[in-house]
Amino acid sequence: MKKVILASLALVAVASLSSCGAKKSAYRKAYEQAKQREVATQVKPAVQYEAPATTADRAAAPVTVRKERVTTYQGEDANRLKRFSVVVGSFQNPTNARNLKERMVKAGYNAVLATNEVGMLRVIVASFDSREEAAASRDAIKDRFAPDFKDAWLLENAN
Repeated sequence: MKKVILASLALVAVASLSSCGAKKSAYRKAYEQAKQREVATQVKPAVQYEAPATTADRAAAPVTVRKERVTTYQGEDANRLKRFSVVVGSFQNPTNARNLKERMVKAGYNAVLATNEVGMLRVIVASFDSREEAAASRDAIKDRFAPDFKDAWLLENAN
């Protein structure tokens, strides 16, 4: 009888202790987000401007461009990467980058993954030879997917 009571108490104690602990995946997710913010702050934009509120204001405002040396990620077509690119996402985790790329491909974009010197994966949805074409494409993406890609930005490849 005492063994049954002790076994029951032990089972209740184990169940109560295991339910109080935080999930390991929650810690991992928080860590990865903090790490992405840390790495992203290491690469500062060359010129930074406040984003205009309307499409008409965007045309009059200077275009923000980050200059980085990027190369295509594993298995990507290097010919699709031109001087100015529209970036909709930046990730340290390759799975997250691939998921966003696939989402953009399904939306009709010719997305490509590129990596910079510090290992951040950039999800590029369009690439152009001129800054003006890239800015117009970025604005169209912001308007189409608002508010999802409100922080889409231009990347000038320093290669």
